Amino acid sequence: MIVRIVAALAAVLLANFSAYAQQPAPSRLDEIVKRGTLRVGMTGDYKPFTYLDKATQQFSGFDVDMAEALGKALGVKVEFVPTAWPKLMKDFEADQFDIAMGGVSVTLDRQKKGFFSMPIMREGKTPIARCADVGKYQSIADIDRKGTRVIVNPGGTNERFARANVKDAEINVFPDNTVIFDEIAKGNADLMMTDASETRYQQKQHSGVLCAVHPEKPFDFSEKAYWLQRDMALKAFVDQWLHISMEDGSYRKIYAAWFD
Repeated sequence: MIVRIVAALAAVLLANFSAYAQQPAPSRLDEIVKRGTLRVGMTGDYKPFTYLDKATQQFSGFDVDMAEALGKALGVKVEFVPTAWPKLMKDFEADQFDIAMGGVSVTLDRQKKGFFSMPIMREGKTPIARCADVGKYQSIADIDRKGTRVIVNPGGTNERFARANVKDAEINVFPDNTVIFDEIAKGNADLMMTDASETRYQQKQHSGVLCAVHPEKPFDFSEKAYWLQRDMALKAFVDQWLHISMEDGSYRKIYAAWFD
């Protein structure tokens, strides 16, 4: 009798333990909602996607507005976490933020560490140069010649693209991406190869001085997306939010404010 009671108790305890063990751990999405804050990593140096005003410490830009819209959809506040391209991967791995936004390009190295949302923009590297020199830099072969001065910002896909494709031209790393295009305008560099969207934007900002070189036909293919910590629930939410935003006109409205 005692043996049967002990066996029955053991079975109950085992069943309870198994049920407890099978309960899934809270997802990153659950944590964000419970915390009440979405932590967004941003470099703040890549107009029109993200820009940090050092005087006010306020972020602005296309992806800043998109981050605020995502926070509203989640029902949480948005906390912008400053980072930089050279340490973006390190900060991501250290869990400094839940999602990286601000003109982040999809790369396989980044994919190894986390998830990407559905793409938000098709991209590719293309040159921007002084308008008078556009004809000189139509191809990589045109650019990769001794005497050509290519300027790049440190640590991101622009520098990697330049170093992978430029062997004879001079590559100069300039630390401040917020004023890097002024260096071309002033004649301190000949060109920069960056994302087509940025060349179009900077052409508007330096009208008649700097011109995008065939931004409709960039040298390579890439996409921009949002880089998420590895959590399927969070990715599913962000993807669905993006899908709805693109279908109901919300995305287009924010895009038009910064790119049109």
